[in-house]
Amino acid sequence: MGMVDLVLTVCLSANPTHCHDEHLYFESQGSLNQCMFLAPPEIAKWVEQHPKLKVTRWRCAFPDMEKSI
Repeated sequence: MGMVDLVLTVCLSANPTHCHDEHLYFESQGSLNQCMFLAPPEIAKWVEQHPKLKVTRWRCAFPDMEKSI
């Protein structure tokens, strides 16, 4: 099975203009649609572990083949 990249755009809670992307990788269950259904609990776990950051946007994508995971 391939991998799926869950891309979170996160900003500092104290400075909402300071944002960056975080990448969470997990095993693909077959499609990006499946990722969209599985993402919310993963995002919730990530948010609990990073209380100073706020997720402002997220998306699912297949990882760039040239990027190592």
